[in-house]
Amino acid sequence: MDYRKTDEAIARLNPEQYRVTQENGTERPYTGEYDKHFEPGLYVDVVSGEPLFASAMKYNSGCGWPAFAKPVVAENIVELRDTTHGMIRTEVRSKHGDSHLGHVFPDGPMELGGLRYCINSASLRFIPKDRMEAEGYGEYLDQVEG
Repeated sequence: MDYRKTDEAIARLNPEQYRVTQENGTERPYTGEYDKHFEPGLYVDVVSGEPLFASAMKYNSGCGWPAFAKPVVAENIVELRDTTHGMIRTEVRSKHGDSHLGHVFPDGPMELGGLRYCINSASLRFIPKDRMEAEGYGEYLDQVEG
């Protein structure tokens, strides 16, 4: 598939998705639609469609945002130093869509690598496991439980 940011994709974003992905925004904790969502499937960039995280690596971190232990395709995640808000953090963005996704922290489950990708729901589109093949994401089925 061809994953990229287009004017049409940007035009389809709702105001919150635009604020988060294009203006480096952050959702209020516990308000995103995927915080407590644990259905089997794949999370992709809402702008480009590039695969980001599988439900098998999603866990309840209690932080108020969806948390993942690792990405589906590491190359689709770009890490940048973020010094805003008086903190030093690592921002994560999608490679092809250049969407702001959230941040990664070194306090995740050690048995899964020790990372916590803290991601805004507004930057994601969820594809249920039973729709992955039809939408062109069949190669990632082995990374989804259920």
